[in-house]
Amino acid sequence: MEPSFRPPTFDAMGTPIAATSIAEVAGLVRHWAKDGAGRFIGVRDVASTVALHNDPALHDIGAKAALNLPDGMPIVWLGKLRGHQLERTCGPDLMDHLLRSSGDGSLTHFFLGGKEGVAEKLAKRYRNSVPGLRIVGCHTPPFRPMTPDENAKVLTAIKTSGADIVWLGISSPKQDIWMRDNVDQLSQTLIGVGAAFDFLSGEVRRAPAWMQKSGLEWLFRLLSEPRRLWRRYFILAPQFVWHSARSLVS
Repeated sequence: MEPSFRPPTFDAMGTPIAATSIAEVAGLVRHWAKDGAGRFIGVRDVASTVALHNDPALHDIGAKAALNLPDGMPIVWLGKLRGHQLERTCGPDLMDHLLRSSGDGSLTHFFLGGKEGVAEKLAKRYRNSVPGLRIVGCHTPPFRPMTPDENAKVLTAIKTSGADIVWLGISSPKQDIWMRDNVDQLSQTLIGVGAAFDFLSGEVRRAPAWMQKSGLEWLFRLLSEPRRLWRRYFILAPQFVWHSARSLVS
């Protein structure tokens, strides 16, 4: 795959979504990781796509991202209805793929996010299962917004770590805002993967594979965390369905 290659995109509520696959994205990331140019990749589920559309302060994030990946199955279905070949490219699966294929030391990784101790637990789990994997740093930012001094220390830690890829396990749109606001100060590829830290570390149980493939992972997550996620699935998701339906018939 050539470094200049870009997968085709389709519009989802104003965000250009890449019609792509995990293998294709992994190949792109491997090229980008060594060119010294800072960029960021957003993993778009329905909730984050609606948030980028609804908040004017976030409108530039989708356009500034090097890629917006199709995480939610409704986004995948929308792309297929528009004639594209693509597969669900979600944060946990992409992260797992790239970490497990880095045992040769060809890529170095930095973990930013998660609750206290989760990034370290995740790093330990993968170091134990992937000999040769180079995880060169972990940092858990405060839940509140970072002060300028705290943010500067995080940037310094990333710059001096020797990382090629920075994985952000922070909720969306917080991780998207941080990547947009800081990418120009970094030479790494930043990838926002949200809850992937919790899933891959074993802190939170992920939906069974059959639910993921059938588009029912949302139901599993809602039943697991109803108080936190009800708004995402009962308010934001219907907005996406309505907007997408209108765009398909217009």
